[in-house]
Amino acid sequence: MEPGVIETEFGEIGADRVLKHFLTYHDPSSLLLTKKKAFGDDPATLIALPSRLSEEEVHYYTSKYKKTGFTGELNYYRSLDRNWGLTASFTGCQIKVPTMFIVGDQDLTYNAPTKEFIQSGGLKKFVPLLEDVAVMEGVGHFIHEEKPDEINQHIYNFFRNF
Repeated sequence: MEPGVIETEFGEIGADRVLKHFLTYHDPSSLLLTKKKAFGDDPATLIALPSRLSEEEVHYYTSKYKKTGFTGELNYYRSLDRNWGLTASFTGCQIKVPTMFIVGDQDLTYNAPTKEFIQSGGLKKFVPLLEDVAVMEGVGHFIHEEKPDEINQHIYNFFRNF
């Protein structure tokens, strides 16, 4: 398969830098990747890793992405409209099992537009047995890596209810 425009740009930026951007992203506003500017920063600027993430881990992930590229992950987003169509028969269905929802307040997927949906009761409408919503402060998309002990405690406490 021939790579698309963004795959080509990611190749020019380098898998290591692309992954560091994604793994350290803590901006609850929309992520916009503009042509030829991708992340909008100077490629010479170092990306500081948080204490939870080592250069060795990034190197491991980078070695995998150098083999496969980013097309698979990007295709998930390219297919959003198609997936909505494929799951149309489930529109209005409810999830009827006890549920807990955990998210970081710095996760862009929470802030656009999930936050309003949850606060207005939309999630509870489709998940009537929603027992708890935990919004973790200062946490981005990779909550299990950023705050593993707190995530485990939330899950443990939730399971203790049964």
